[in-house]
Amino acid sequence: MTAPLRLRLDSAALVSNWRHMAKLSGNAACGAAIKANGYGLGSRAVAERLAAAGCRDFFVATWAEAEALADLGLSVSVLHGLRAEDPLDATYARPVLATPEQVRRWRPTGRPCDVMVDTGMNRLGVSPEEVGAGLLDGLVIETLLSHLVSADEDVPLNAKQLAAFGALRGRTPAKRMSLANSAGIALGSDYAFDLTRPGIALYGGRQRSGHDAIRQVATPEAQILQRRLVRAGQSVGYNATWIAERDTEVATLNLGYADGYLRCFSSKGLASAGGVTLPLIGRVSMDLTALDVSALPSLREGDWVTMSYALPETAALSGLSQYELLTGLGPRYDRIWA
Repeated sequence: MTAPLRLRLDSAALVSNWRHMAKLSGNAACGAAIKANGYGLGSRAVAERLAAAGCRDFFVATWAEAEALADLGLSVSVLHGLRAEDPLDATYARPVLATPEQVRRWRPTGRPCDVMVDTGMNRLGVSPEEVGAGLLDGLVIETLLSHLVSADEDVPLNAKQLAAFGALRGRTPAKRMSLANSAGIALGSDYAFDLTRPGIALYGGRQRSGHDAIRQVATPEAQILQRRLVRAGQSVGYNATWIAERDTEVATLNLGYADGYLRCFSSKGLASAGGVTLPLIGRVSMDLTALDVSALPSLREGDWVTMSYALPETAALSGLSQYELLTGLGPRYDRIWA
């Protein structure tokens, strides 16, 4: 069954973005964060395309996300570590151990793992002091990781975290070290270490000047359910927040906040068809959104419009983060890769 919503997904843009991040990473390997179902675009489809392009290191949040990729034979790291409920015998991914209890749980397996060290985020990770006290002794560590707090800003904390993480070089049995996310990669070569972990930049997010070459990957499209003439003085949508100043042709789309197109776009969002920009009018409701289509007399029920969704610009318009814009897109879209 064809859905009345679709996401146009650009394979060439995805691969181009990864290659740009790889180039900025210098001599470091460039991995890919594909957690949250590939930032909402489909982790399997993303992983297959990036693996074909040369990516060798993938990062997910949970073991369920890793298991869904098990048959692809990828090198996958589970960022949320190893709970008591998680599989000790799984061979399709490595845990990123983040607590002393997780270390104790994993050590008897003798198998490779990754380890997260907290250098300032105060979220997940063992402390540098615990590392210095020998917590990681005896582990087979593939990658030692940390995570930057504010890499998208020019703040002293970036250099502080860099120094704290760099001080651990040679003090653990880790084969590699990894600090930089998408924004961190653009901070400079000192932040790259041995492996970088871009996320949002792969999917079209731009956070720093080094991201200027990043291309849009995901574009939502919605189908028109009805076109109607709204007379001057009449309103459209809940609470009558938009009132027609003149007779206006209005199209109602099969799109709403249940699909991740949130109420913050009310009377702000834009769409287009045939190169013509169409303003959103009134409130975005759960499943429906209205456009002023007076400029396109030929647009009819069943036609499709393209929603403006370039991540940096749409984040500025909506007040949402670029991450929210992607991961909030719901399951009712047909995801169509080209």
